[in-house]
Amino acid sequence: MLTFARHTKEPRVENWVARRLERIVNVRPDEVQALLWAFVYFFCLLCAYYILRPLRDEMGVAAGVANLQWLFTGTFLVMLAAVPLFGALVARLPRRRFVPWVYRFFLLSLVAFWGLLELDEGRVQVARAFFIWVSVFNLFVVTVFWGFMADLFRYEQGRRLFGFIAAGGTAGALVGPSLTAALAVPLGPINLLLVSALLLECATQCVRGLLRTPQARTDATQARGTPRDPDAVIGGGMLAGFTEVVRSPYLLMICVHVLLLSLTSTFLYFQQAAIVAGAFDSPAERTRVFALIDLSVGLLTLAVQLTLTGRLLLRFGAGPALALLALVTLVGFAALALAPVLAAVIAFQAVKRATEFALSNPARETLFTVVSREQKYKAKSFIDTAVFRGGDAASGWVYTALRGLGLELAGIAWVAVPVAALWAALLLHLGRMQARLAHAGGTGSADKEAKQP
Repeated sequence: MLTFARHTKEPRVENWVARRLERIVNVRPDEVQALLWAFVYFFCLLCAYYILRPLRDEMGVAAGVANLQWLFTGTFLVMLAAVPLFGALVARLPRRRFVPWVYRFFLLSLVAFWGLLELDEGRVQVARAFFIWVSVFNLFVVTVFWGFMADLFRYEQGRRLFGFIAAGGTAGALVGPSLTAALAVPLGPINLLLVSALLLECATQCVRGLLRTPQARTDATQARGTPRDPDAVIGGGMLAGFTEVVRSPYLLMICVHVLLLSLTSTFLYFQQAAIVAGAFDSPAERTRVFALIDLSVGLLTLAVQLTLTGRLLLRFGAGPALALLALVTLVGFAALALAPVLAAVIAFQAVKRATEFALSNPARETLFTVVSREQKYKAKSFIDTAVFRGGDAASGWVYTALRGLGLELAGIAWVAVPVAALWAALLLHLGRMQARLAHAGGTGSADKEAKQP
């Protein structure tokens, strides 16, 4: 009797929650469990990261603004080593094992850094290593998350739900800097690493909860008509991420998008570091400014994700949503060229990152709902980590070369303006490629269908 009562109440609860969620997101009753687990999962991940982000940015400044290109290069080299290791893990283990393993690895690494910083030996070297580690951590945990989401949800579901799921991350991005600002003095900045580690463990438990939902048992690939065991090992080689990208025009176009995003973001990051370093002498004040930027971005992003993202993606598709980021970048660099001051860089960072997180990122993640499982995990991780950080490293040296040629901040900003215009055109084309793949079924590799006129 008790068992029957419990099971009869569960659909009623789901329907009640679904009716209230429908006011802000187009969700169906059978998707509610997975949607809420994914929301909390992403909240924990980004809250953990954004607790660390102001510390990372301050350590980047402490290690020397002139050395930032070396830190970006170091991050790229670490990524080159990490991607095939992740590919080997995906090839040999089911997702219920390799996803938690990734988070537990970063959790243990975080505890190790806490110990090194407590010892206070070789602080500059530890600061440089921590900057690289946080940069790797950020991309890896997020790309594993979105690969998992693309494996669980179909293309049509992604357009409806990814904006709301991304809002969970945005809420975490709001709480993270707030915790840093509130706890940095009473706990000390170093002890915040343990708070971040606790949140990573919470994210790992969310993975386990998500895998028990109906969506995980009837996931994206099954729904497209290719039944399989959702817990099956993906297989393939450790270098499959690279080979899948090279063979696919669609994935190569995503790489171009990531490289141009990296180029413009790196230019803006270097300009932000130079302007903030010139405006403040105190490390505490610099950390505070970085945290306030994160907080303002989070507030603006959350408002858009909860009210507009899903509707805009359904109405216009991924291409225009992605291209909007390029247009914001174009206008922002033009403004920064005219007035390279602290207020301009803070406003530009806030609007650009809000557009990126609220619209561009959910749109970009839907790009992977129309590719194969191996491409979702391996090719995606290669693009999001090695390609992205390779773009960061190359962009850092390009920025340094432009400075070496005598260009000031305003001149470099003008260089970025036509690059952003080209980027917008490419993103509109990428959106059309995705639409063709989705129309063709999107069940296999992303190379054949994307070639169709």
